[in-house]
Amino acid sequence: MTEAATRRTPGTPCWTSLMVHSLAATQDFYHSLFGWEFTPGPQQLGAYVRAVQGGRPVAGLSELPPERHLPVAWTTYLASDDADETAEMIRACGGTVAVGPLDADEAGRMLIAADPEGAVFGVWQESTYAAEETGAPGTPVWHELLTREGTGVHKFYRMVFGYQAETAAGEEPGCRTLHLDGRPVCAIQSVGDALPRDRGPYWMTHFAVEDVDDTVRRVTELGGQVVRPPSRGATGHRATVRDPEGAAFTVVRRAEG
Repeated sequence: MTEAATRRTPGTPCWTSLMVHSLAATQDFYHSLFGWEFTPGPQQLGAYVRAVQGGRPVAGLSELPPERHLPVAWTTYLASDDADETAEMIRACGGTVAVGPLDADEAGRMLIAADPEGAVFGVWQESTYAAEETGAPGTPVWHELLTREGTGVHKFYRMVFGYQAETAAGEEPGCRTLHLDGRPVCAIQSVGDALPRDRGPYWMTHFAVEDVDDTVRRVTELGGQVVRPPSRGATGHRATVRDPEGAAFTVVRRAEG
């Protein structure tokens, strides 16, 4: 069956990437965990590869310059029809633009920004139509912004991307699901003091897996750590882990039906 190619609605999470100190070691970790293969990608920001799963790109990995001792974290990219216009909206609504907008070879135009609470995210203006996400193991299937109190920052994302927010049945307390065209696309999770004080709000990428417990065991065997052990809820079975460089991500097997 051929995957449908579509122009993503602005505001839809469309990509996730990770900047690390050791690109080779990180590739080994995710290849062993998810089975990812890697192909070269745009080099504007340094050494960069695309992770490929089932023949389609699913994530990007790049290497930090040796002199940059930055914390390592996954970055969620939100789709835009016009990255330059979105950059102006981000600034006008109280956010900051740290990188770009700039061209990423034939892939499109991108920028890196932060919301008014400091959570970093990307914006991607795709130059071509993209395949719809399949939900296959090893692919990103959901994105959540973890913040101490989500009311104010929700206004920012609503103004920039036009989200509509709802609290769905079975969701964790403090969670607002963000919708576009009547479809849930991402969420803002208010976690209060549960957010570590040594870091600010951040976007969390969720990757599909076939077996959460087995994946968590393999994370630790490969040198990663468990942040939140496996638990079951209305939306499925999930756990939060860190890779060997400290980048947190969630692995999830969604509930059937």
